Amino acid sequence: MAFWSGEKLGDKLPNLIEPFDTDAIDCAAYTLHIGDEVYISPDREIASPSRHSKKKLQDGEAFAIPPGQFGFLTTKEVVTVPDNALAFISIKARQKFSGLVNISGFHVDPGYKGELIFSVLNAGPRPLHLTHGQPLFLIWYADLDRETALKKKPGDGLQGIDPKLINGISGEILSLQSLSEKQRALESDLNQKLQKQQTQVSIFRALVMILITLAVGLVGWELRTYVSIP
Repeated sequence: MAFWSGEKLGDKLPNLIEPFDTDAIDCAAYTLHIGDEVYISPDREIASPSRHSKKKLQDGEAFAIPPGQFGFLTTKEVVTVPDNALAFISIKARQKFSGLVNISGFHVDPGYKGELIFSVLNAGPRPLHLTHGQPLFLIWYADLDRETALKKKPGDGLQGIDPKLINGISGEILSLQSLSEKQRALESDLNQKLQKQQTQVSIFRALVMILITLAVGLVGWELRTYVSIP
């Protein structure tokens, strides 16, 4: 198996990737861009996680993947793999360093034609902000030793995100980050309640002291009055 060089990518990919851009050739790989359909699993900020669905992006529209959440990202390009080749896919290193992890398949079968869908996880501590059309993915092509009949059938390629994929991760995913945030919120709420309770106790004590002082003063006044009566 020999990987295609940048020169071979320039020769072959205009017929295999649509739309094709010569500037997207990166050494022996080709850069793919975020497409117009995404799904991000909801965190606790979403009011109704069970009703959360995939989203259609406009040109240049931004979106974010919260810490610990999953996403399905489509490619802008339609990719074809010939019958005598195999393709490998990954995410660009800069986004990996920020915590974005590819958890989908790492190859594309011979005979495949369609958009690619990347299943990703934000394993970092902060939200990852991405945009439609952003260069994010890489694809490599490699030759097989022969043209194979064991290939994808016409029509097997993907066009958009299948709802069956979303059903597997719909609803809130309790990541370590979200659990930590919930714990901090509970601690903050508990501290506020304790402070409120301490304030109420202090006010009650002050009232009791005032009442005791008044009672002692009243008793003393009555005693002085009784003694002064002839």
